Amino acid sequence: MRVVLGHGASGNAASMKPYLVGFKRRGIDAIAVDLPRGGAERAVPVFIKTSGRGHEVIGGGQSFGGRVASMAAIEADFGGLILFSYPLHRPGFTDQLRTEHLPSIRCPTLFLSGDRDPFARLDLLKEAVKLVPNARLEIFKGQRHGLIAVLDLALDVAAEFVTSLK
Repeated sequence: MRVVLGHGASGNAASMKPYLVGFKRRGIDAIAVDLPRGGAERAVPVFIKTSGRGHEVIGGGQSFGGRVASMAAIEADFGGLILFSYPLHRPGFTDQLRTEHLPSIRCPTLFLSGDRDPFARLDLLKEAVKLVPNARLEIFKGQRHGLIAVLDLALDVAAEFVTSLK
C-alpha cells in the first residue's frame, strides 16, 4: 500500500514534505502530487494519473488536496482516504458545503480536523462525515486550518488507520 497526498491550494508537492517524511518514519510509503491551480474537478485526473487506481492506493491530502483525493477516490476505487483539514466550506460560507460527492465514497475514510478550523465548522463537519459510509473523524483541540502544530500526533492516527486497512 502507498499513500498519495495532494497539497493545499497555496502549496505544491514539496510543501507536503513533512507529511511524507512523517509517513516514511512510520514505515509507510508516501508520495505527493503536484496539482493544477483552479477547481478541484480539474485536478482529479492529475491526481489519478499519479496515484494509479485500486485498493493498493490510499489517497489523501491537506485541505484542497484532500478534497481532490476524495473526489478521485470515487472514480479510482482507492483502498482508503486520509483527509487532513478537509475544506468543508469557505470561511464564512457555511451555506455552501462541499459535500455533494461524499455519499459516493466507498472506501474507509479518516477525517482529521482542528476544532477551530474556519474551513470546517465542527458541527457541520460532524454531520458531513456521516454522509461517508465508512468514515471516522479525529478532532484536534485548539487547532485551526492545517495541523502542522500537531502533525506528529495526526500522523500517528493516520498511520494506525493505514495499518488497519492491510
